[in-house]
Amino acid sequence: ADKFLEDAIDALLEENPTMPTETKEDHLRIQRQADAFTPEEIDELLIKYDCEGPSGKPYSPSFPFNLMFKTSIGPEGTSVGYLRPETAQGLFVNFKRLLDYNAQKMPFAAAQIGLGFRNEIAPRGGLLRVREFCMGEIEHFVNPADKSHPSFPTVAEKTLILFGADDQLGSGKTTTITVGEAVKSGLVNNETLAYFMARTQLFMEKIGMDPARLRFRQHLKTEMAHYACDCWDLEIKSSYGWVECVGHADRACYDLDVHAKATKTPMVATHKLDKPQEKVVAKLKFDRKTLGKSFKADQRVVSGLLETLAEDWDTFEPIATALETEGKTTVDGFEITKEMVSWTKASKKVYDIKFTPSVIEPSFGMGRVLYSLLEHSFYQRGADEQRCVMRFNPQVAPQKCAVLPISSSPETNAVVDEIASSLMDCDLATRVDKSTASLGRRYSRSDEVGVPFAVTVDFDTLTDGTVTLRERDSTVQIRLPKDEVTKIIFDIVHSRTSWEEAKKKYPAVTVDEDGNGTASSQTIGPTVIAKNSRGTFSRPSQPI
Repeated sequence: ADKFLEDAIDALLEENPTMPTETKEDHLRIQRQADAFTPEEIDELLIKYDCEGPSGKPYSPSFPFNLMFKTSIGPEGTSVGYLRPETAQGLFVNFKRLLDYNAQKMPFAAAQIGLGFRNEIAPRGGLLRVREFCMGEIEHFVNPADKSHPSFPTVAEKTLILFGADDQLGSGKTTTITVGEAVKSGLVNNETLAYFMARTQLFMEKIGMDPARLRFRQHLKTEMAHYACDCWDLEIKSSYGWVECVGHADRACYDLDVHAKATKTPMVATHKLDKPQEKVVAKLKFDRKTLGKSFKADQRVVSGLLETLAEDWDTFEPIATALETEGKTTVDGFEITKEMVSWTKASKKVYDIKFTPSVIEPSFGMGRVLYSLLEHSFYQRGADEQRCVMRFNPQVAPQKCAVLPISSSPETNAVVDEIASSLMDCDLATRVDKSTASLGRRYSRSDEVGVPFAVTVDFDTLTDGTVTLRERDSTVQIRLPKDEVTKIIFDIVHSRTSWEEAKKKYPAVTVDEDGNGTASSQTIGPTVIAKNSRGTFSRPSQPI
């Protein structure tokens, strides 16, 4: 229902371009809160904006529904199960094993990638809104009393575009601020959450996203999960508008607490103190017979709850007071009477503190990130619809280099195969195009699939062992020995050097997209690309 409301507001604003700014902002404010309204509020707004179904009649009253897919388990289908809506719970269930694997040290993180399933009622937008999707999640377990991050200073000066809850309900404008200032001002809840937000921004920029089309939107109180302390979504702007692609949530201790209660297994970590501390506790003595009669199978659960509370007198004191004055009290749904337990106030030395960790979770929607990258990378060279280019960074381009022969002679093809083999031996995916199409056309084919570099083997290669290396976006070419091609591409792909550094090291050859041009090298002298019935080749511009 919220999508119908958003579409209706978009249509209203499009039909009324001269609408007063103040009125327009009121409509946009409602649109930003669309998924945070109650069913009753949504119904009122659908009527207000005259939303109708395909039949021309008003929509029926909206109602909540289960986003999880229900299924039957077993040959008879008597057991009910649900497809997982996220991968995180597998990590929470295995928390104790993960903690042991990390030698009981806190904080630590675990990551997982896999499929999630959600009962999407209106799949659309290609990879953006689907029922089965790939997601990657990081669960960072941290002491709830200390959510600082040791690496936070390395990203504290990183600037982010933040769209806070107050701004969404107010001005509707974003704030550009450093991560350090966002934490200091309280806009972002804690260092660890802000650290992962900054790292996500850096990752998106590294793979080739446009920083101007990235922002972090804070969840409104009405849409935030009941257990969450703070949530920020990385939204990426595409032709579909702002799309949520990565969620960053401080899930507090909720997940581990729920699993601990359901499995009757403590999900706790230990913080060792530098110096022992004196702590006031309650020493309990249970009347097992009375407990057994009252709670039967839950006897151990009740005694465990009381023992946990007794670890801190300040926590246990209200229970003790209620038992003394009223003779009974309720603990987590269990009614405790004075006859079941006795206690004494005592002090003890504490060498460590046990706690249930909080969880900071970045959650990546892989399909949405991939789609956004494709859209951000696409452009048309010179506004020519026939010359499309995918501007993939060398680090993420599926194919790193194209190897193109200028003629189909066996000698030229042998060099092409030699260079391609060298590239692939270094795990650099390579595209070889030996077709008879023009050189410019073969360059365009490589550009269309985002190949960042192209090596051209020409007639000079057979005499002096040099080739040209073309960079996709600038179309600039340099001439270098064929034995150095693999190393320079490998170093650029692994961020050990850059194309700018390569241009300083090797002479440039300016060639247009049809393969014609002159060399600007001071090292090997000016050359021109010539064509005749035998093919295309380079030669000195002046007779020797």
